[in-house]
Amino acid sequence: MKLSETEQRVADAIALKSGALLEDLRLHVETPTGGNNESAIEETRERFERRLEALGASTHRVEGDSKPDWLLGGESGAYVPTTSVCQRLNGATSGRVMIAGHLDTVHDPDGDFRKLSIAPGGKTALGPGCVDMKGGLIIAVAALEALEECGVAANWSFTLNGDEETGTYHSEQALKDQAKLHDFGLALEPALPGGELAIERMGSGQFMIETIGKSAHVGRAFVDGRSAVVELARCITESATFPEPNRGKILNIGPIKGGVATNAVPDSAMAWGNVRFADNTIADELAVQLDALQTGDGTMPGVIVRRSFNRPAKPLIPAVEALGLRARAVAEALGQKLPFASTGGVCDGNVLQSAGLPTIDTLGVRGGGLHTPDEWIDLTSLVERCQLLAILVARLSAGGSEDSR
Repeated sequence: MKLSETEQRVADAIALKSGALLEDLRLHVETPTGGNNESAIEETRERFERRLEALGASTHRVEGDSKPDWLLGGESGAYVPTTSVCQRLNGATSGRVMIAGHLDTVHDPDGDFRKLSIAPGGKTALGPGCVDMKGGLIIAVAALEALEECGVAANWSFTLNGDEETGTYHSEQALKDQAKLHDFGLALEPALPGGELAIERMGSGQFMIETIGKSAHVGRAFVDGRSAVVELARCITESATFPEPNRGKILNIGPIKGGVATNAVPDSAMAWGNVRFADNTIADELAVQLDALQTGDGTMPGVIVRRSFNRPAKPLIPAVEALGLRARAVAEALGQKLPFASTGGVCDGNVLQSAGLPTIDTLGVRGGGLHTPDEWIDLTSLVERCQLLAILVARLSAGGSEDSR
């Protein structure tokens, strides 16, 4: 399907925004929202809220839920970000598009990797969060602004959470509640390495194995002790037999903590880990195997397993395939390619689809090196993916472009 006259005007308007998109990217990349950095996350949130409200959106914030205190980073008293819901649905009961983006990154806000550095030739740039997902956020807001400038009606909500990189524990319920009010989900994760659209994802979960022993002096009373570290090693060795990657069953352990001195039998030890699973059946297998490591009350040494499999697998279902094909049709009308692929990564798209919302979730910019000091962006994708998002939102929206039907 070719672009309509209106859609071509939208694409042309976005093409003129190339310089503005780059400067917006620089602004947000250099606002360090990693490390649960409250001031930067809230500053970024307010910037986007103001721009979306200028388009007629109403904003409310949903208080964050608590997360299990045994999780890494789950210490009490830590900043709990809210979830912003910026909504402009125009009373629509169909064609309602939910756009989801996260404000946080994985990068140390006090580290050396803090600037957007453009490579010679100007085609790529390095910067913390430039693709995951500062680039996705700025192109999505610019896409909605371009639709407004061109007089194209669209019905959308834009959610902004601040804890995707740490598991979406604070914002999970808010995302699920919003998902139930919409017809299509679009998440702004970066494209896969070849520019592909991820149409299915594995699920993931976190766990902790805690072992409890009995302390003793190594020289004077070694036989009286019960080493929690040795018991943890046994559990780790046993759990290393669980993975079956060819079936989509993955388990990884690290970091590990145990003992306080070499001359004391350790009475406590802990290991944290992550699982990935292709479907709920495999998730259940992993849960049973982890739970079986536990010992009964009073056993010495003892084993306690805590787990949270909070991101279900995101399988390819007909509604998602149909949504992906609609995105591909827009890409082809723009002269772009949009191949499909699967990935073992997880994101908020898993959460949205688990709540019943058909979701495609790699509509952000192209690039690579995610979560590393080599994170880079293909700067040409700022305009290209912004055009794709704008026209896709228009076509999906009730009352959107003339091609929306």
